[in-house]
Amino acid sequence: MTEQTYCDRLVQDTPFLMGHGRLSEQQVDKIILQLNRYYPQILSNKDAEKFRNPKASLRVRLCDLLGHLQRSNERDCQEFYRALYIHAQPLHRCLPSQRTLQISDCTELDSGTASHELSDRGPMAFLACLGLAAGLALLIYCCPSDSKVLPRARRVLGFSPIIVDRHVSRFLLAFLTDNLGGL
Repeated sequence: MTEQTYCDRLVQDTPFLMGHGRLSEQQVDKIILQLNRYYPQILSNKDAEKFRNPKASLRVRLCDLLGHLQRSNERDCQEFYRALYIHAQPLHRCLPSQRTLQISDCTELDSGTASHELSDRGPMAFLACLGLAAGLALLIYCCPSDSKVLPRARRVLGFSPIIVDRHVSRFLLAFLTDNLGGL
């Protein structure tokens, strides 16, 4: 896979960054100040004043800044991403270019390996299944063979699959059709 340059990433991320409410005025000002103070060759004092003009709307200022950076070189775009990471880290993680980089990194690392995750349903689903299994095991183990409890339990369990999740219902139906013989 070809390496994506910072300028290409900036072109890809510009519509996302221009979205309403993505960057606050303070964050944009901090990014502009960092680019101006630490890297005056990226943003001169005149450019910084233009991009920090309080008379212009935030959207116009941000659009001008991103356009200025897109016309500049690779190092300037890289420093913008560094400033964005420092001053707006949660937004930096959500950038479209970051997601494509993470996906490509994951596919390169995980190629040919199978997932070993058992379930993503959480601990409550596990506890519910464990409770159901323990209840069924107690029902089978504790009921005497001559008791009339087991046929009644089978009748109740026969209607349970309607209520219970389809994965559990397979086990309940298997219990109903199973020949218990020794009980």
